[in-house]
Amino acid sequence: MADALLETVDVVKSFPIRKGFLGRKQLLVAVDGVSLKINKGETLGMVGESGCGKSTLGLTIMRLYEPTGGQVLIEGQDLAALDPAGLRKARRQMQMIFQDPFASLDPRLTVADIIREPLDIHSIGTVAERKAEVRRLLRITGMPADAATRFPSEFSGGQQQRIGIARALALQPKLLICDEPVSALDVSVQAQILNLLRDIQQSFELTYLFISHNISVTAFMSRRIGVMYLGKLVEIGPSQSILNKPLHPYTQALLKAIPRPVPKRTREKRSILGEIPSPINPPSGCRFHPRCPLAEEICKHKVPEMRELAREHSVACHMA
Repeated sequence: MADALLETVDVVKSFPIRKGFLGRKQLLVAVDGVSLKINKGETLGMVGESGCGKSTLGLTIMRLYEPTGGQVLIEGQDLAALDPAGLRKARRQMQMIFQDPFASLDPRLTVADIIREPLDIHSIGTVAERKAEVRRLLRITGMPADAATRFPSEFSGGQQQRIGIARALALQPKLLICDEPVSALDVSVQAQILNLLRDIQQSFELTYLFISHNISVTAFMSRRIGVMYLGKLVEIGPSQSILNKPLHPYTQALLKAIPRPVPKRTREKRSILGEIPSPINPPSGCRFHPRCPLAEEICKHKVPEMRELAREHSVACHMA
């Protein structure tokens, strides 16, 4: 197996909140004990319903959120143990592409200033070299040369995301965390951005953590897919194995919910019962058991462990 570029070990991220008239303090556990590995040059997709913790996981890996517990390792280096100077240096190895391209770009800066800013912060190259690098990155991401002197508000959503991608590439990182990078874009533009991400992955030898609620898009981009539910990683395996032979009832229900292009063809439906429980007070045992059509008594009391049931395909489910 290839060397792991990114590894998380029992990562936890919780947020203290105050609830009720007396302001009683409680914990919202957004990510709960997630362990995974991403090998160099690989794309790992992460899917799940809104609120499952997948974006929080990405932000915690970047240390935009401080982890409450566990370890985040980049090439064996524990990011949580780094001081500010060490973290600044490590951040050159990892960058993020955000869901809302316009919100992630400073509207007061020109496109050239936005892309050049990481180079300025890390004092990379001369002034002339930085200008040349901005032009190169604009060309790579399919933006016109005159875009450098314009502002983000002058561009469409797809073009704004290309600017965000160019900025993420400026420091020549090894890892890109793509947090719903196409969900805010028109369908026709989504395909262009996805193909761009695949092209630059090959050109720059990048490793991706691709976060999305769309399992079809994730399968197009990823070699492996992880499925999260209420802060927990419940299944992980090769993309085709997840699509064709899902092991967890939650994954099966997600796939059943995908619209099919042949409306007259009937298929078995497996509905997800009820609403997502609150992460402030999650269910005991398996967190999916209140909504699971296969749940039995053991599911209510015992937390399922992640088990490998096929090659590289693991699931946390008593009934699998």
